[in-house]
Amino acid sequence: MTQEELLRQLYDFTLVGNAPEVLSLTNAGLEMGLGPEILLYEALIPSLEEVGARFERGDFFVPEMLIAGKAMAGALEILRPLLAETGAQSIGTIVMGTVKGDVHDIGKNLVNIMFEGAGFQVIDLGVQVAPEKFIDAIRQHQPDIVGFSAFLTTTMPMFKANINALQKAGLRDKVIVMVGGAPVTQEYADVVGADGYAADASAAVVRAKELLQKRRAMTPA
Repeated sequence: MTQEELLRQLYDFTLVGNAPEVLSLTNAGLEMGLGPEILLYEALIPSLEEVGARFERGDFFVPEMLIAGKAMAGALEILRPLLAETGAQSIGTIVMGTVKGDVHDIGKNLVNIMFEGAGFQVIDLGVQVAPEKFIDAIRQHQPDIVGFSAFLTTTMPMFKANINALQKAGLRDKVIVMVGGAPVTQEYADVVGADGYAADASAAVVRAKELLQKRRAMTPA
């Protein structure tokens, strides 16, 4: 198998979410001498971007996105330490968590995979994350972005509580705040004072990059 054939197969198997094949091809690519960045940026990320595009067109649904995301997550487990060794630059750091009172994490986990695949460092705080825990994580990791996820309409008010806690701690201006989840809308994000909102995982990555670029352009070097 040539390198081109391997990358094409890795792309195709990621697209359909065939985790065992993705894992096997990732290992085969490394044995062949392909660097982790090549596998990531020439096969895995483009494939996940295509998954996102198909989702937006209505050709794929959440199950397909999840399956492809899980297949890529398996490859990332192998590639992450290798990328760290090569000193591959992360494009930004994001602290992510499902808000207090909410135990749903499927959407959050998918967003995390998409962010990692796009080159972000993700610090996942899990579910039922209290405002204080977000504050501690921001102080410790100094992320570019903090992401609040809510699946229930009853837990959406925690967005405002979290943002208020950030203000009180003097951290609001230090991070970009993104919110998301099934019941969340752009209007609601605006009302609570978030910087960004995205309707799905692939849109979240695009929006995060835009917000980061904008902030860095405004920050003097």
